[in-house]
Amino acid sequence: MIKSLKNHPFAVEAFFDSSIVLTFAVPKKQLENLIPECLELDTYNNEWAFLAMAMVQTKNLRPKGFPKILGNDFFLIGYRIFVKYLDKRGKRLRGLYIIKSETDKMSMALTGNIFTHYNYTHTDISKKKNEQLTEIISKKSNINITLDDTENLAQLPKDSPFPDWKTARKYAGPLPFTFTYNAQSKEVLIIEGVRKNWKPKPISVLNHQIGHLDTLQLKDAVLANAFIIENIPYYWKKGRIESWK
Repeated sequence: MIKSLKNHPFAVEAFFDSSIVLTFAVPKKQLENLIPECLELDTYNNEWAFLAMAMVQTKNLRPKGFPKILGNDFFLIGYRIFVKYLDKRGKRLRGLYIIKSETDKMSMALTGNIFTHYNYTHTDISKKKNEQLTEIISKKSNINITLDDTENLAQLPKDSPFPDWKTARKYAGPLPFTFTYNAQSKEVLIIEGVRKNWKPKPISVLNHQIGHLDTLQLKDAVLANAFIIENIPYYWKKGRIESWK
């Protein structure tokens, strides 16, 4: 019973004031051992795989249909790998595999680990905005990021494998599905997200220090794109489980 609570037993809704996503391109062999056997990497040119850091200012997170006053407000940082999954219907789903989540609210870390497999930890997070510049800092997590969200001045990172923003937007995230895998039971948990007003805007990353990426010791990883999305109603459907092989 307790284990089943982690399988998204009910639909959840929230409002994203903003979602800032930095996506890093990594030679695909370096990410293969970070995903379970049921998933495959979502690659570009069969060379690059992608790991994203999403920073989301979240409001009113609650079971779908519950009043907003019962919702949870918090800042979320999630580390996700872009993947694909071939389901029982023979349909190939694009989605994300979450390897770590951080939040500035202890209650969210506790409940998040009860109802998800997303590995929440509590950390300090501060976000400061000065004219067009945004700074996100965490001393505990060794994060220091400075962004310029002046859209008409945004340039693709100099080492990005993408030729243009149109191509880069395909890897902006979040993708429609999130996957979790139980290796013992050979079961895949599929969570589908539903969003509105999804209009990613390119932003420039002036500097980035990200402690968790350092711990992964990825070689030749490069910043591939960065986007901001604002004012997004969002909800996740109840998780569904299917057997794999």
